[in-house]
Amino acid sequence: MNWIESLLWDPASVAHIVFLYAFVVSVGVLLGKIKFFGVSLGVTFVLFMGILMGHFGFTAETHILHFLRDFGLILFVFCIGLQVGPSFFSSFKKGGMRLNLLAVYIVLLNIVVMLGIYFLADGQVGLPMMVGIMYGAVTNTPGLGAAQEALNQLNYTGDPIALGYACAYPLGVLGIIGSMIVIRYLFKVNMQKEEKDLQTMDSTDLKHKPHMMHLEVRNEAINGKTLIQVKNFLARPFVCSRIRHEGHISIPDQNTLFYVGDQLFIVCSEEDAEAIIAFIGKEVKVDWEEQQEAPMVSRRILVTKSEINGKKLGSMHFRSMYGVNVTRVNRSGMDLFADPNLVLQVGDRVMVVGRQDAVDRVSNVLGNQLKRLDSPNIVTIFVGIFLGILLGSLPIAFPGMPTPVKLGLAGGPLVVAILIGRFGHKLKLVTYTTMSANLMLREIGIVLFLASVGIEAGADFVQTVVEGNGLLYVGYGFLITIIPLLLVGIVARWYYKVNYFTLMGLIAGSTTDPPALAYANQVSGNDAPSVGYSTVYPLTMFLRIIAGQMLLLALM
Repeated sequence: MNWIESLLWDPASVAHIVFLYAFVVSVGVLLGKIKFFGVSLGVTFVLFMGILMGHFGFTAETHILHFLRDFGLILFVFCIGLQVGPSFFSSFKKGGMRLNLLAVYIVLLNIVVMLGIYFLADGQVGLPMMVGIMYGAVTNTPGLGAAQEALNQLNYTGDPIALGYACAYPLGVLGIIGSMIVIRYLFKVNMQKEEKDLQTMDSTDLKHKPHMMHLEVRNEAINGKTLIQVKNFLARPFVCSRIRHEGHISIPDQNTLFYVGDQLFIVCSEEDAEAIIAFIGKEVKVDWEEQQEAPMVSRRILVTKSEINGKKLGSMHFRSMYGVNVTRVNRSGMDLFADPNLVLQVGDRVMVVGRQDAVDRVSNVLGNQLKRLDSPNIVTIFVGIFLGILLGSLPIAFPGMPTPVKLGLAGGPLVVAILIGRFGHKLKLVTYTTMSANLMLREIGIVLFLASVGIEAGADFVQTVVEGNGLLYVGYGFLITIIPLLLVGIVARWYYKVNYFTLMGLIAGSTTDPPALAYANQVSGNDAPSVGYSTVYPLTMFLRIIAGQMLLLALM
């Protein structure tokens, strides 16, 4: 029976460690799917399962726990960075700037409330534990990991901050959703009216959203002018993918002449559509299937060749070299107007119009091999992690701070991943990863981190809650959750007139809380909460991960 004893209790046994983690993760994930009052805790239940097993003495050697914890954290934050990188900088444009500013206020107020409680309580709860409570209150696990890593730099030997996180987390989820409900009833929100207002709002980026139309040339001033001359007159980009002249349909090039009565298939950005119609002629209905020449096809071609990654669309010279027109590009499920300055990336789907043989040639140039995308780009991932750890290890000196600050094992990989996700194509790094592969790596990383933290903290958890300050942690966490959300939510609704559906997404995104987003989507029945969430999520996640480290390194 020695093998059973070794499997269950030997902290140095590889079989025991794998067995323990497999049990904690599998049971934790399954329990996380159970809903309490319509809300599930999701993968965070792995933390509670780890605490339970740690309480009953199931553990592993400390250095192994720390390795799995840190490796899981690195994997998680790096994959988050790759995901948010492409939209990180663009999220500051137009209306996104206001939403991100409101999200920054929420982050700052969380810190202010936490520090206020810490100083008013006169050190009753230590700063590291207060930071752990704060991250539980805002349901931000990566921030907890970053704070833990900062404490490792400071050789912290006090109570595990995961205890505060675990105490504050459940009520934090309920507080986030509760703040949405309070604001709804406080302002007597009419959901039907919000839906109508949302439909009339200019909530899309018209510069990049493609608009397709059929026009008949009516302007005498452009009679006999070439396509390039018309474009220069208008000074607005558009693509003319087909032209019917005297019954013959062809693909125009820059020297094609326009005549009154010609029918055109135009693709442009939505913001330019009205001006182009006014200049060229009126919209008409055209049956492009009635043609006298070789049939033309339109096909979405997948960019899979790494050498195409980072090239501008205009530099490919599709019209002059292959006799086809590119009208739009689909990226991550969103259609973009085929502007010549648009940078192509692996994973883009390019809409090509032309004769069958020409489209086939373009398909060979771009790749169009779906199997190539099934294999993750391991080189990019581990090069990024290597650079991220290097950056995170560099000491950065700030005036007035006795100890140089390091971004650490969380901040360094996150910053590098964001930069690679946005600018990696310039270094010929293929950053494309399927959503399923990204989610898989993220989930593996986060469950390894949560299981490690829970197992290590489990030995002291029950004593802390029952005999210590556990209930105090819960109360402090609830104040840290609810006060900033209500204050900023009221200002956003009353002063900035933010649509309620968007506001729900802002609240969920500023706390990076998926259960709250799921609730918002269920209530709204549209994608406005998801848009608001994704707008503020990149910056918020970055600030959450960095803030705790900076607080601990500056004040301890």
